[in-house]
Amino acid sequence: MAVTAGDYSGRLIHDCIALRENDEDSPRGSCIAPARFRSVALAAFVFSSLAAQPVLARQPYDILVKGGTIYDGSGQKPFRGDVGIRDGRIVHVGRRTQGRALRTIDARGKAVAPGFINAMSQTALSLLTSPLAESDLRQGVTLVVVGEGTSAGPLTLGMLEELHRSGGVPADLQWRTLDQFAKLLKSRGIAVNVASWVGGSTLRQNVVGLADRVPSADELARMRALVREAMEDGALGVSTALIYAPGAYAKTDELVALAEQSAQCGGLFASHIRSEGDRFLEALDELIAISRRSGAPAELFHIKVGGPANWPAMPIALNRIQAAREAGIRISANMYSYAASGTGLTASIPPWVQQGGWDAFMARIKDPAIRARVIAEMRDPKPDWENVMRGAGGPDGVVLSSFRTDALRRLAGKTLAEIAKLRGTDPEETLLQLIEEDGSRIEAFYFTMSEDNLRLQLRQPYVSIGSDAAALSITPQIIKSGAHPRAFGTFARIYAKYVREEKVLTMQEAVRRMTSLPAAHYQLGDRGWLKPGFTADVVVFDPARIRDRATYQQPFRFAEGVEEVLVNGVPTVVGGEPTGALAGRFVRGRAWTGRKDGGCRAAANDWPWPLA
Repeated sequence: MAVTAGDYSGRLIHDCIALRENDEDSPRGSCIAPARFRSVALAAFVFSSLAAQPVLARQPYDILVKGGTIYDGSGQKPFRGDVGIRDGRIVHVGRRTQGRALRTIDARGKAVAPGFINAMSQTALSLLTSPLAESDLRQGVTLVVVGEGTSAGPLTLGMLEELHRSGGVPADLQWRTLDQFAKLLKSRGIAVNVASWVGGSTLRQNVVGLADRVPSADELARMRALVREAMEDGALGVSTALIYAPGAYAKTDELVALAEQSAQCGGLFASHIRSEGDRFLEALDELIAISRRSGAPAELFHIKVGGPANWPAMPIALNRIQAAREAGIRISANMYSYAASGTGLTASIPPWVQQGGWDAFMARIKDPAIRARVIAEMRDPKPDWENVMRGAGGPDGVVLSSFRTDALRRLAGKTLAEIAKLRGTDPEETLLQLIEEDGSRIEAFYFTMSEDNLRLQLRQPYVSIGSDAAALSITPQIIKSGAHPRAFGTFARIYAKYVREEKVLTMQEAVRRMTSLPAAHYQLGDRGWLKPGFTADVVVFDPARIRDRATYQQPFRFAEGVEEVLVNGVPTVVGGEPTGALAGRFVRGRAWTGRKDGGCRAAANDWPWPLA
C-alpha cells in the first residue's frame, strides 16, 4: 500500500512527541533531522501536513490560540489565524480551525509569535534562587542562553565552594558538571527554558587557575577534553569574555584550539571580544580569524563600540562582518537596546592586577607602589588593555548603580566624577577606595554608545537580541542589589522604540530577530518558529501596547503588553501575570545524546539546518 506524506507526518510527529516529551531524555534534533528527513525543507513540508490528518484533527487541542495575527518567526508577512497545541507541541498553524480545545485563548487584535529567545542572558545561577525569571518572562521570553565566559560547569570543588562562600548559591546545592547543573535545575523547577555555553574562563580556572600565563600543551589538551565533556553534556559551544580576568589572559592560539574542539562537536564559538573601544576593529578581526581557523561558527556578544572617537568604526566593522559572511565564515551577533552598558568598576582596572582572584587583587591594590602603578595605567590615554571608563568619556560617563554595603547605597545614581568631588579625591583613587570599602566589583552604567550605531546594528539581518542581564523578580534583596533597565525592558523596548516609534524594523522582522534567527544560529532544534511539530513556546502580545517601563533611575519596572506566554505548552503568563508554573527545561546542544557515547562524533560537520 502506498504511504502518503500525511502518513509520514503522522508517524514523525508521534515519534517526536514520544522521543521528546522531555528534552533531557532524547538527542538534540531528533524531531528535526532524523535520517529520512535531513532536508529542512522536506521536514517542514511533512510537518505542515499534520493539520490535514483526519484522525489527529478529531482529537481536541489542549490549547487553541484563536483569531490572532500570526508572526510565525520567518520574517514573512503575518496573517490572521489560529495555533493549535497538543501534548506541548504545535500541531496546527493556519487561517482557521474547526477543532475543539480544552482551553481557548482569544487573540483577536493581538500578535501571536514564537516565544522570544534571549540570545545573551546572565541568568544561570540566579535561577537556583529565583526560578520565575520574571523580568524576562513578562516580556515574552521563553528561552535564555547563558554563560558569557563563565558557565555553571564544569567546576572544581574549590570553584563550587567559592560560589557557596559568595552567598549567591545555597551551600546545600551540589553539582560539578554542566549535566549535573541541568538536572539540578530540573529538580528544582524553572519557568523558562535554558541553554548554556561552556565558558572559556571556567575552563581556564579548572586547569590553569587564575594565573596570567599560557597553558602548557598538556593543560591545553585537558581544557579541550573539558570542552568535549561539556558539549556532550549539552553545551552549545565555547564562549569567552576577553576583557575580564582570567579570560583576558587567553591568547588567540588557545582560543582557536578550544573553538576547534567545539566545532568538532557541532558547536560554536561566542565572544565578548577583546576590545569594544580603541581596538574594536582589531578585536573583531581576531574573532573572525578564530572562526576561520577553527571552523566554528561565531557569535559576537552584545555588538557595540564605545567612545565618540570610536563610533565611526561601527560601519567599518559591519562591512568586515558582511565580507566574512560572504566568504563563507558563519558569523552572527546579538545586541541590547540601550546606549549604556553595565558592568563592574573592575572593568576599568588593568587585568594583570586582578590575577589570582579577589584576595590577591585586594592585597595588590593595598600596596602603595602597586596602587600608584595601577592608577597611572588607568590614566593612560592609550592603554594596551580595555579600560571601559575611557569608552564612557571618563568618570562623568560612569554612573554607579549598586553596592553591597548599606553605607554606600546613598551614592547609587551618582557619577564617579561626582563622588570623587564629594570625597575630594581623584576619580581613579575614588574607584579603588569604593571597591575596597564595598568588598565587591560595584556595578555601574557606562554611557559609551551612540544611538545612531544602535539603529545601524539593528538593521543588520544577522543581529539577534539579548539582554546581557539576569532575569529578575522584584524583591527587597534584588532592589538593594540594583539593576540595569535592560533586565526589565530589552525586548519590549525593541517593539516600542524601534518598531512603533522609529520604524527601524518591521514587526515581523523584530519577531524574527528574537525567534528563528537565534534558534537557527545556535541550532536550538524545534524552537523559534510557529510550525506544526515544534515545541509550543508561544507569546501573545498587544503590538500597540507592548513597551518597556524601566529606566536607569527606576529600573525595577516590569514591561507591559505581553498577555499570554506558553512555555512547552504550559500557560506561564495569563492575563499579563505569571502563573507560577515551572515548565522550563534545560535545552541541550547537538552533541548531547544522554549517554557518553561519542555524541561529538555524531554532531561534527552535520548541521541539520542552514545557519543564519
